[in-house]
Amino acid sequence: MDDIQTEITEDCGVFGVYSKENRDVAHTVYYGLYALQHRGQESAGIAVAYADKIIYHKGMGLVADVFAQGGLDRLPEGDIAIGHVRYSTTGASQLLNAQPVVFTGKCGRMALAHNGNLVNAGQLRSYMIERNAVFQTSIDSEVMAAVINSLSDGDILKGVMRACPLFKGSYALVIMTADKLIAVRDPFGIRPLCLGTVDDDYIVASESCALDAVGAAFVRDIAPGEIVVIDCDGVHSHMMGNIPPSRMCIFEFVYFARSDSVMDGCSVYEARKEAGRLLARYCPAEADIVSGVPDSANVAARGYAEESGLPFVEALAKNRYVGRTFIQPEQGQREDSLTIKMNALRSNVEGKRVIIIDDSIVRGTTMRKIIKMLKKAGASEVHVRVCSPVIKHPCHLGIDIQTYSQLIGAYRDEDQICSCLGADSVRYLPLDKLLQSCSRAKVGFCLGCFNGEYPYPMEEGSADKSKLE
Repeated sequence: MDDIQTEITEDCGVFGVYSKENRDVAHTVYYGLYALQHRGQESAGIAVAYADKIIYHKGMGLVADVFAQGGLDRLPEGDIAIGHVRYSTTGASQLLNAQPVVFTGKCGRMALAHNGNLVNAGQLRSYMIERNAVFQTSIDSEVMAAVINSLSDGDILKGVMRACPLFKGSYALVIMTADKLIAVRDPFGIRPLCLGTVDDDYIVASESCALDAVGAAFVRDIAPGEIVVIDCDGVHSHMMGNIPPSRMCIFEFVYFARSDSVMDGCSVYEARKEAGRLLARYCPAEADIVSGVPDSANVAARGYAEESGLPFVEALAKNRYVGRTFIQPEQGQREDSLTIKMNALRSNVEGKRVIIIDDSIVRGTTMRKIIKMLKKAGASEVHVRVCSPVIKHPCHLGIDIQTYSQLIGAYRDEDQICSCLGADSVRYLPLDKLLQSCSRAKVGFCLGCFNGEYPYPMEEGSADKSKLE
């Protein structure tokens, strides 16, 4: 259908460093954000604590572009710094909404960066405005900062402990004052967050791949509901009360995370490869070659090829200088990006029956164009195999699919989706098999986009529950 849009947009990435010595912490954060660039290509920012001040620089675009032309060198040396890469799930795509949020509060100068999405941000914003709060942005991260500040009484930990029970939704936070770095993961652990060390410095990051990028050793994942305070006395852990069973977003393993990350005890690479193996076992097809949609589905495609005994052959050539198609904030930009992002390798697919592996299909436009591209290049058949179940429900916890009308699978079964895409066959990995692929994870999962069961009631989100007849 023409009203089905392009692929999904994701959440953000956060990074923080606490150094016992006065170091060039801004450069550490820069390299960490570079490793997290896949989590957000819309804006980037770094804030540094320096002599009871917070100096920051942020802008629109990729990390390298935002900090080009001396932007990074103008940040001072300091003990603490935090950074953020963003794709807007809440708030417009504009510089004003770039993070970190930097402000002066009851604890002096503070900065906050947030990965996730609050489902009750509107209510909290109204509550704070009634108490004379003034907001400069339209993002839920500023609302969180305001609530934490209002409840702190000059003690930042007290403010965080009091505020977190009021936040409904997903959040992995890094918060900085002049003398502390605080990392917070929501009670369900919906978004990832981990802790590492390098020399005498402590690092917190959305993914372990960012620790690797700065030479840090992985220490542990921050637990759901945990508040970690890092200061001159070391690392201190505090737990929120009444921690529910964990519900991490399974899309971190399906798509969001980099394949070399390890999250909550489970290798993303191994989970994706196992999903490909299971897909071959339960959803076979008569074909000549197996290929993946680059780059996120290549690992699963290799697993499928190994299990099926078919050769893995690259069917699509990717332009490495174009970012993820879905991550452009406007629909027109996403579709324009796809036309220059990849091309079919005619010599590899001509006259061949091709199995094309993808991690997920959300709106369907990208896959429809890929199928046309492959057939135009001479593929005799194109069989689509998807390493996740049909996405039938919107998400209001950090993925930008807010309505049923955005989802190709909301009203269609596999055969109807196949017809809509123009493929020769389409099959999806069953939910129990997806869970099997992630079985090494030490957390439970949110499966709301597949089965409609969310950690928070749908009514608290902004998703439109109405379905088209």
